[in-house]
Amino acid sequence: MSTNSRPRVALCGISLESNAFSPVANEADFRALCYLEGEDLLAAARGGEASTAAMEMTGFVAAMDVTGPWDPIPIVFTASHPWGPVEQGFFERVLEDIVERLRAAGSVDAVYVANHGAMVATGSPDPDGDMLSRLREAVGPDVPIVATLDLHANISEAMVEAADVLVAYQTNPHVDMLERGEEAAHILRAVLGGAAAPQPVFIRMPIVPPSVTLLTREGPYADLIDFGQRRKRELAGQILNVSILGNFAFSDTPFNGIGIVVTGRRALEPAQRLAREIAERCWADRARFRKTLTPLDDAVRAAVENGANPRRPALIFSDAGDNPGGGGGGDTVELLRALIDSGARGVLFGSFHDPALVADALAAGEGAAISAVFNRNPKTAFAERLEVPARVAKISSEPFVGRLGIYAGREVRCQPACALEIGGEGGILVVAISNRYQTADPMFFEHLGLDIAAARTVCVKSRGHFRAGFTPWFPPERVVEVDTAGLTSPVLERLEWKGLPRPVHPLDEDADWVPPNW
Repeated sequence: MSTNSRPRVALCGISLESNAFSPVANEADFRALCYLEGEDLLAAARGGEASTAAMEMTGFVAAMDVTGPWDPIPIVFTASHPWGPVEQGFFERVLEDIVERLRAAGSVDAVYVANHGAMVATGSPDPDGDMLSRLREAVGPDVPIVATLDLHANISEAMVEAADVLVAYQTNPHVDMLERGEEAAHILRAVLGGAAAPQPVFIRMPIVPPSVTLLTREGPYADLIDFGQRRKRELAGQILNVSILGNFAFSDTPFNGIGIVVTGRRALEPAQRLAREIAERCWADRARFRKTLTPLDDAVRAAVENGANPRRPALIFSDAGDNPGGGGGGDTVELLRALIDSGARGVLFGSFHDPALVADALAAGEGAAISAVFNRNPKTAFAERLEVPARVAKISSEPFVGRLGIYAGREVRCQPACALEIGGEGGILVVAISNRYQTADPMFFEHLGLDIAAARTVCVKSRGHFRAGFTPWFPPERVVEVDTAGLTSPVLERLEWKGLPRPVHPLDEDADWVPPNW
């Protein structure tokens, strides 16, 4: 407990969701999205650059600002779009910089860490744990460390041992990052003021569900999170935090599996009882963490029928195998090629990551006819070449501000971008972008003048976050998750796993779980 009425709190983070099957994330990938040091980090968190500061960092700083005097010690925060393992040398340089700056700042009363929690490094399966352990070593055993994590984090024992409290998102699509940052700040205030002495408990379940089963509007994961939060309220005064982390299967580490972290306010036993209660419910529901996707042929047939019959309800397709939000390249053409070959009409397709294709469109100019070459310079194993006649319908060289879901209010720097018309007027309009993002916001189409309401079928390279962004047009019953190949295919049996803690459900029918005997 700090006796300082104006606590000095260090702020830092290295945020990456690593897909072990994707290309290595290097320094350029981080600097292309966010790399903030010192006062620039604090200015961004206080609203100067909302597009590049973690929203949970923004929430944390705002809550600390209004709950009492404090001295923020901004260190380093950096983030990359989801990609492959972080290059070990870069990770170590950043971590060493954080530790050196922390030591140079003198004594601190607390550390706040904004990480994703599913990072893998080329030389370590647990860089998040490595980072928290180094921070613990630097500040000693008595300085509280509070971290916020994405609900797709993979939890290691090192993370739980090094941090006093781990606070995970509760929504998927993620729309509660600000609130979780605020929660972390209130927890830290309670700890610093002596109103809480965190006692964390951790259970890892032998369940590695695909991300498509981890939605929080409905389904087994939604039920589990709702149960945990209800029990927390019923145990008011005994439980400080309940975080149920769905894991990120594609990280392929020994730490994969649904993670249950319950933190007692002062005592360990209530947290142990609740963690076991949640775990038993999770195991009993394990069969629900399976998902059947729509076959490609069925989806294409529906798109063709939609284009021919305006009385049919419009649909949105998730190109589930190629989600840039999970480490996909945004570059597979399987679904696009099938739609073109079928003659589908009234289709919006977004967003294809191909800087060379965008450059061709810009050079030709709006209205020009071009031979559109997709994947002239392939980036991933699933990036096949596709060449088709197209017209450059629209060009944009400016960033835009998202308006719904995960990107709401945040600047999106996917420019330059273009819309390509394939198959003539009323055919397929494809959005191509120069910086890899998942299409989780309507502005990916709207900033190019495309009308979502007029489309008969919308296709997005996104796994789940598009649901929050496209809700005004597409309720859950109009969402089609298409079984496509790629680096983020939810059909886990198709991938060659090396690190998962086998046996695990649903990959292994013989997976078993024995409750902890505390």
